[in-house]
Parts: sequence; structure tokens; C-alpha cells
Amino acid sequence: MSLTLLLSIGIALTIIFHFLGVYAGAKKIVWIAIVLIWAAVISVATSEVKPKAYDEIKQMKGKYPQTDKIINESMPKVSVYEMILIKNSFLKNESQK
Repeated sequence: MSLTLLLSIGIALTIIFHFLGVYAGAKKIVWIAIVLIWAAVISVATSEVKPKAYDEIKQMKGKYPQTDKIINESMPKVSVYEMILIKNSFLKNESQK
């Protein structure tokens, strides 16, 4: 759910920047900036989490089958995006307790 919200915000900002670029007459510069921003966001999302996050994963593992499935699919290197999925699954199961 939060991923959908973030993507929606990113798409909305992309559209706003595009129309600002059209209005200002700087289409190429704006599109280059948009591409660089999206590339940076994708790079961060796919980068590996810090070692501290693996300790958190160890604490979450074994409590809920859905969360364990995501953890097993994500290992051995967990990206930031996968960590968000793991935490969302864990918190969702915790709230149903």
C-alpha cells in the first residue's frame, strides 16, 4: 500500500516537472533531471540494506509464514525494497494478533 502511494507521488511529481519544463521552455533539461531522479531512486531501492537490517530480519524470521516466505525469497542479499516488503508483511501480521 505504501509503495503504491510512493509511486503515485513520484508519477505526479514527474508530470508536474514536465509541465513546468514545458511552461519554462526547458523541456530537455527537465526530462534529463527527471530521468536522473528516477535512476537515483531505483538505485537506492535496489541497493543492499545495512548489516543492522539483517539482525532485524533474524528477529522477524519464524513468527509468520507469509513473512518467512518473503525473507526466503529475498536472501542472501536483501535490497531496500525487499526490506520494506518484509517489514510491511511483519507489521501487518503483528496488527492482526
